[in-house]
Amino acid sequence: MPTVTTARLIREIHEEAGRARSTPAPELTFTLWRRFADTGDRHAYERAYFDRRRRLAALALAAHLDDRPDPALDDLLWSVCGERTWVLPAHEPGNGPPDAFVDLFAAETAHTLAEVTTLLGDHVDARVRERVRDEVDRRVFRPLDADAPPMWWERARHNWPAVCAGAAGMAALALDSGRLPTLLPRLERALEAFLASAGPDGACLEGPDYWSYGFGYFVYFAEALREHTGRDLLDDPHVREMAAYPARIDLGGGARPAFADSHGHGVYPAGLLDRLAERLGVPVPVQPAGPSFHDDPCYRWAHLTRTLWWCADGPRARAEPRSYLPDAGIVVARAAGLAFAAKGGHNDEPHNHLDLGHFVLHADGETILDDLGAPQYTRDYFREGRYDVPQASADWHSVPRVAGTAQLPGRRHAATVVGHSTTPDTLTFTLDLTAAYAAPHLTRLTRAFHWRPGGLDLTDTFAFTTAGVLVEELFVSRRRPVIDAGTVTWGPVRLEIPPGWAARAEEQDVRAHDGTLETVHRVRLAARIPSGGHRFVFTV
Repeated sequence: MPTVTTARLIREIHEEAGRARSTPAPELTFTLWRRFADTGDRHAYERAYFDRRRRLAALALAAHLDDRPDPALDDLLWSVCGERTWVLPAHEPGNGPPDAFVDLFAAETAHTLAEVTTLLGDHVDARVRERVRDEVDRRVFRPLDADAPPMWWERARHNWPAVCAGAAGMAALALDSGRLPTLLPRLERALEAFLASAGPDGACLEGPDYWSYGFGYFVYFAEALREHTGRDLLDDPHVREMAAYPARIDLGGGARPAFADSHGHGVYPAGLLDRLAERLGVPVPVQPAGPSFHDDPCYRWAHLTRTLWWCADGPRARAEPRSYLPDAGIVVARAAGLAFAAKGGHNDEPHNHLDLGHFVLHADGETILDDLGAPQYTRDYFREGRYDVPQASADWHSVPRVAGTAQLPGRRHAATVVGHSTTPDTLTFTLDLTAAYAAPHLTRLTRAFHWRPGGLDLTDTFAFTTAGVLVEELFVSRRRPVIDAGTVTWGPVRLEIPPGWAARAEEQDVRAHDGTLETVHRVRLAARIPSGGHRFVFTV
């Protein structure tokens, strides 16, 4: 029986299955494939690719819910088996055949096909099941078997080893592959690399969306392994810390800081949260609505099925009003209708932005001083052009420019936490940002946040070798600011402009992650200042 939580999801599955039966699936043509190599555009091919995965998930889940065969599903399974490659053009290796490499989506496709055919059994034609088994083995199991060359991602400290190894492992378990004895040890070593990507505080440096992705696939695999073998990879204190991350950074009402390549509003896979709450007893965020088939634009089988199977109606533990993640250098404070988050870290984090000392301020259900999050992904964004993209640049984060210079990329350009304290009503957090810059005349820069319900005091303290150095304080928002004599307001948030500082409003059109154009806003406060502390007071 569906729960209240999953009722919308089940309705949308049937709606999407009907669409898949009545309209043709897009083809993955050469014209689409070549776009990435020729222009750097990922979206043309990926739009068609994920439409096919969307149809596949809907048809398979409808057949599962209705317990019946579907010729349209057989046809689509057969068609996916015939795709030239399951690897995205953006991930194809520079040399060698693409099927010698396993990327995120090849592994995910293998998992989907393996689990669909196993779950539905005789509802899928035996010839289709046989082809699925052959293609999954050829494209994923064989390249990852013990004697195959290593993949670069197997030792990476980000989401790739969790997704690739987790999805491939679930596929092998679902098909009861004869390669399991040699495949699983290699995959589990990759999962160990993923777990090492988080410090003892469990923070995901890639941001909340990639927590859902990487940690989600780790959990999905861990539960599949437990079901098959009894071994429990979740029974680990470090895993528990990683599981608590979403609640610790939650701003309330479905909002979270969009640090790194993330979104400031979004949903976590509901089944994943419920399973973690049930198994590990960790607090989880309260999500504003029940899960939808369309929560994940890639329509991943793992997210959809575990949400369908694991969702549970009922109360969950809530996070404490304030969170401190010392290894990541992140603080979050929450009060009724208000929230604040700030980050340190370093400028070579996975999915890095130049954002040391950046902060967000949330009020009345809206993140007013904001993080622009993930841009549209292109070839150049993952190469030399990353910091030319506004969302990743220092100039579109709420951080200072010093003597005409911005923060620099690289591991050595880091923030150091020099102070953190709380009282029942306040939070104070101080960062040394000196190493983030290579500005002339700058010998030290610290940024101190003092948060209290109703406001935020920000104090930047500079040490210069000369007087009159130009400093520009940047404050970024999606809401258009209003500058009056002595104040800047963004709806419910008000900033007192200190004497001697000139304020200017600026705006720019940027491409959001889904490719849509949005206008974003920035206030630039500028002054030539001596050494010392300069305080900026925000009230709500």
